[in-house]
Amino acid sequence: MSRYAFGKTVDMTFDQACARVTEALGKEGFGVLTEIDVAATLKKKLGKDMPPFRILGACNPGFAHQAIEAEPEIGTLLPCNVVVRMDAGGKTRVEFMDPHAVLGLVQRGEVEAVAAQVRERLQRVMNAL
Repeated sequence: MSRYAFGKTVDMTFDQACARVTEALGKEGFGVLTEIDVAATLKKKLGKDMPPFRILGACNPGFAHQAIEAEPEIGTLLPCNVVVRMDAGGKTRVEFMDPHAVLGLVQRGEVEAVAAQVRERLQRVMNAL
């Protein structure tokens, strides 16, 4: 998909996708720490309409702890963002930040090992949709 994200189009409504992603994340040990309704925010702040677009800030506490222990500044790269959005054709897309790309910026073996495990779990979440 890109050098920093992976995802897929799903055959469900936007709200169904948000619920299913949150449920699948939970099964892989992730909680959703933040939820940003980008469409509502842009409407409120700029008066701009756009299709539904939500950013879920997903965190697996065990992996986050390992990464922070190895590199405290890595908190600036957390949590793992998951986007649920409607594309221009009206299809629902779910996209995941690629931990390899983002956490690879640190260039430390112990962080890259965590990134690999997180990516594997996020791919399972995607496959479960």
